[in-house]
Amino acid sequence: MSKKLTIGLFGFGVVGQGLYDIIKTKNLNLEIVKIAIKNPEKKRTLPADLFTTDRNEILSNPEINTVIELINDTEAAFQIVATALKSGKNVVSASKKMIATYLEELLAIQHEHGTSLLYEGAVCGSIPIIRNLEEYYDNELLHSICGIFNGSSNYILSKGYLENLDYASALKQAQELGFAETDPTMDVGGYDAKFKLVIAAAHAYGVVVNPDDVLNIGIQNLSANDLQYTREKNLKIKLVPVAKELDDRHVALFVLPKLVTESEFLYNVEYEYNGVIVQAAFADQQFFFGKGAGGHPTGAAVLSDVAALRYDYHYEYKKAKEKGSLTFTNDIKLTVYLRYTDESLVKDLDFEHIFESYTSDGFKYVIGKVKLQNLIDNQNRIAESKAFVAFADQLTGVTLAKVTTQAAELV
Repeated sequence: MSKKLTIGLFGFGVVGQGLYDIIKTKNLNLEIVKIAIKNPEKKRTLPADLFTTDRNEILSNPEINTVIELINDTEAAFQIVATALKSGKNVVSASKKMIATYLEELLAIQHEHGTSLLYEGAVCGSIPIIRNLEEYYDNELLHSICGIFNGSSNYILSKGYLENLDYASALKQAQELGFAETDPTMDVGGYDAKFKLVIAAAHAYGVVVNPDDVLNIGIQNLSANDLQYTREKNLKIKLVPVAKELDDRHVALFVLPKLVTESEFLYNVEYEYNGVIVQAAFADQQFFFGKGAGGHPTGAAVLSDVAALRYDYHYEYKKAKEKGSLTFTNDIKLTVYLRYTDESLVKDLDFEHIFESYTSDGFKYVIGKVKLQNLIDNQNRIAESKAFVAFADQLTGVTLAKVTTQAAELV
């Protein structure tokens, strides 16, 4: 038998409203007792006495046994979630930045107080990737996880490639449709995808990584020349987070645009859709596809977690508890496409090998092998010089390798 959940909801924006819409259609033995909001003046479709601006009306209410956190303020979200877990309330959250930033602390709080934090809605919207990593792949060796984790940037890239819109026009359209924020840096800069990658890697590999240590380079510097190059080569550009096992001790994480060939699953993932590829030792390659954002898709993922709490479900983090678990490293080499204007940038990146290069008055690029650490060290210069970098391993057949073990180049 499932137990009844009495719920306190924080946030009633797009996802909160979407969740409420879905709950109305179900009979799940749950009740939303109170909704905490920031703006009491905003007109709501629900009775006024259901809302409050005082978080303690939820956190201090002994009748509420479950908290759903759907707000945009990272620090406030952490305080809400931590307080709820410490007071014996289970929590469902969709705040990827908060979870990725405070994951180690949140794991410790759950362990100490015997409470459960679930966050399927924080990673790739409606795609159930966290539950699959936690349950289906719990005893599986995973070679890699990668994909399209951010619908806003993918929408912009699709508009540019398929409809020949320039970056600024595509971004403006995404903002008008609500896919991108007024300040789109979190999406187009690869930060959103990085936070989701860090969360996924904790379940896939048992590593808890500080997001600040993970490289993220976005699509802000995309130019018409880059799109023309990909069209001529029958490639597409996608913003792709990657978590990859390098050997039996190390895993690498990074977020970069990628030049995708037409034989890859991600080639046909367009607009606001997400796609996740899991490469496993025994299950081989599997592909998850679905809407990565929006009130109802993300609300459905949140509701899935809420429903699981009726049966006292919790993440076990089995791989994090294994002896000899993997550790994070940036000690790898990547094959990248670099479009540039500053010759000294190419020199300072210190390419180990250049497979292809081209120079004209208005377009210069190289494809070559470079240390990931060199990209990290020159990240600000790449941004300031308007250079564009993309992962290009499929173009040369050169695969990721740990720098210190030259012989261990892995597929």
